[in-house]
Amino acid sequence: MPRVTVTVRDNGGRTATASADYTIAQPVLGGYYLSGGADPTADLAGGNFRSLTQYRSFADGYTFPGYQRPWLITLGKAGVQVNMVLELKHYGAPNAGPQTFTVDGTSYTVPEPAMTIQQRPGTSWPKAYGYGQVIAGQCDGLFARALSQYRTMGFAVNIQLASELDTDHEFGTSEAGRAYTWAESDARAVQAMTYIVNWFRARTLPAGTTFSVGVGGFDRACFQRTHPEALMSKLDFLHWNVYATSAGDTALARFRRTKDWAVADLGPIGLSRPVLIGEWGVRVAEVPDQAGWIATVPAAIAALNAERGPRIVRTNYFNSGWGTLTPKATGLAALRKAYATRPYV
Repeated sequence: MPRVTVTVRDNGGRTATASADYTIAQPVLGGYYLSGGADPTADLAGGNFRSLTQYRSFADGYTFPGYQRPWLITLGKAGVQVNMVLELKHYGAPNAGPQTFTVDGTSYTVPEPAMTIQQRPGTSWPKAYGYGQVIAGQCDGLFARALSQYRTMGFAVNIQLASELDTDHEFGTSEAGRAYTWAESDARAVQAMTYIVNWFRARTLPAGTTFSVGVGGFDRACFQRTHPEALMSKLDFLHWNVYATSAGDTALARFRRTKDWAVADLGPIGLSRPVLIGEWGVRVAEVPDQAGWIATVPAAIAALNAERGPRIVRTNYFNSGWGTLTPKATGLAALRKAYATRPYV
């Protein structure tokens, strides 16, 4: 670790010496996501945008870079750091039946997804490949297909497994006709996430590939259950999402909430991991001055990074859903200004 030593001398010839170790913190990467996974190139122009979130289902035959998304290659090769969320949730495929395909000369047959998630009452429950299916090796073909495509990209990404495990499990899950509670679903997910990371790490990956697991970070017990040290030892980042959804929400409080749990609850391995915020946003219905709230984010991140605990290193704004920039031009101007401010520079 670098050290600075300072010696002072007074006019009587007396001296005093003091030394201190120091580290040079790299700028936080300001990032973005555009609704529908659309091409964000025009929105990024003229701003200090250095990170990008994307979403793909393992069911999709065009995982990397994605169907008709050549712009992702251009941005990645230009140095934009891509956070690629790969989900067991089923979408992007023509139907939810079994799939048979060939990857690099090997034929795979993957059964239809057997799990339901996001079981909020009164809604349609999305299908997903089951944690039991993953652990049994039935989804290996999906991982092989994604990996084969990833190797052709020409740059490394962070692979974030799942968008938000807590959102997926909040109302329980079911697989192959059996229901699982939230806590049971968390435990099964940890086993499945461990399997997937081990599967990828056992194979040749583009240099610089990293891994994380996604959570919304709104329930402390779930956060504890999904961050055991055994899993954290296999991951490179902590992750949680941040949204302002009430008029009283401050940037410091919203970004702080899950960090405080991390500091209080995680073991030394978890605490050693930097934080990648894959989504953050401001819901304009409750916070009409969206641009004003965005302007407070740099100071909040700087304050949190000056405190004990994991350092936030990327924050990707979610211009969709709760975070939709309204009006867009005003919101983008606020983001550009925020990302031109310390600690983003």
